Amino acid sequence: MARRLRFNGTDSKNGGCPAVHEDLDSGEILVQGTPLTDPEDIVQLQHFGPGDAAVVVPRELLVNHGPKEVTHVPELIRLEEFGRLFETFEHSAWHLETRRGYASDREDPGYAKFLATGTAPCDLDSEWCVNIRRQTASGKYVGRVRVVDNPPTEGQLFLLGYAKCNAATGEDVRNLWREDAARLRLPTEDFWIFDSRLVAVLRFDDEDAFHDIEVITEPAEVLRYCQVRDAAVHGSLRYDEFAAQLGAN
Repeated sequence: MARRLRFNGTDSKNGGCPAVHEDLDSGEILVQGTPLTDPEDIVQLQHFGPGDAAVVVPRELLVNHGPKEVTHVPELIRLEEFGRLFETFEHSAWHLETRRGYASDREDPGYAKFLATGTAPCDLDSEWCVNIRRQTASGKYVGRVRVVDNPPTEGQLFLLGYAKCNAATGEDVRNLWREDAARLRLPTEDFWIFDSRLVAVLRFDDEDAFHDIEVITEPAEVLRYCQVRDAAVHGSLRYDEFAAQLGAN
């Protein structure tokens, strides 16, 4: 059955291509333009499949005639895909931790040891630590800012103790009081940024258990998260300075 297409517009002065059409049933957008055929150009396209075709159009065409509003459909990825991001990122990986606790921490045997001794154990031979040490040793940046309540929760104190292990892998580990996070208008979302081009938003249920991961790659949205990162890093303290401040209080 043929699509029902609506002509959205063209910037051509003679009625030829390029142009934009919309599928009235599916909402898909069809862009027509000059085919891209040079093999040296095509090889630079990411995720370009054997059945794909690329066309070249002026930026103004999309600005003037492309869709301005869409229904947001979250793009979710599996844990396996999320884990691979820590092996394949090229330059930087950064985490904002905003929760008052994590169910996964409470299930860790090291959590019980922390409650008993006040010291969080550190296993630098764990799969996570080995990979992060490898990444930072190659010159890549890995960092995080943890938001802390006043007074800190049990889970936040555990992570403050575990920060010594994070730092030993080469991570830049920092902390920020929640009232300062609110002053800086930081979001309450828990997320990772990879290479300033991909955001992975971690979502949890009311019991602090991990629920799913949404990936964001839209440039304007990624930029917003990068601005949050910059504000959080600027307003935070290194974990050891923060711990000393907490002890002084």
